Amino acid sequence: MFDNVCKFLAENFSEDYATWLLGRPITLTKLSPTELSLEPIRADSLILEQSKDLVLHLEFQTEPDEKMGFRMLDYRIRVYRRFPLKTMHQVVIYLKPTKSALVYQDSFQLGETIHRYRAIRLWEESTELFLNSSGLLPLAILTKSEEPKIRLQEVAKGLDTIENQGVRANLMAATAVFAGLVMEPEMIKTILRSDIMKESAFYQEILQEGLQEGLQEGLQKGRQEGLQKGRQEGLLEGKLKTIPLLKKLGLSIAEIAEELEIDVALVNQFVANQNN
Repeated sequence: MFDNVCKFLAENFSEDYATWLLGRPITLTKLSPTELSLEPIRADSLILEQSKDLVLHLEFQTEPDEKMGFRMLDYRIRVYRRFPLKTMHQVVIYLKPTKSALVYQDSFQLGETIHRYRAIRLWEESTELFLNSSGLLPLAILTKSEEPKIRLQEVAKGLDTIENQGVRANLMAATAVFAGLVMEPEMIKTILRSDIMKESAFYQEILQEGLQEGLQEGLQKGRQEGLQKGRQEGLLEGKLKTIPLLKKLGLSIAEIAEELEIDVALVNQFVANQNN
């Protein structure tokens, strides 16, 4: 979920991220891990972008990872092998506040080899830059703030100024996903409009991924239980798997049931089981 949102933001608002991280509005294009001729270590969280003379490597993390330093070194070597003349900038962006010392690590040592990279803890970052840049707006809710509600209200005002309805819907959905790290869904819903978020590509992607995953599981079950029965059970399971994220987007139980075309009682039961 977070990986998809982060990739969308970095790839579609590359100039905003370049301005923030590199200090200049460079247009970047996606660099596929397959271009490095090696299988990715962790493709889901990896963002590689490039210009004519540089490569930007981003890792967005919700939790600390003790192997982060090794990953940074490994990808630096991979990129050097493929693009020996390009400068490489590597940044780990931690989203969720933690007291772990791992989020302060910005180097990795292996024998006499020392590799350095940049580590950013969003909860320590000033908000102003994020509020003044469309692509960074969704991350603003995670920046330094004593009151997340007030910060989300500021983000909502910024979103309202975006004229393109599709862009506004996508950024609002991304904001809701990040806000779920620091706020309760009920509070998010009072500030962000779920009717607009439903128009976003993220929202539709979430629904389709859940349904497709459920359908595949259903077909697998169908070999043992009968195709039609397995298909139906798998489809329902796929719908249920989308409930936690829809809640983070601020939808009510009734809205989730209507959107997924399932009974309200099933949604309530699923939520209750998760809370226990």
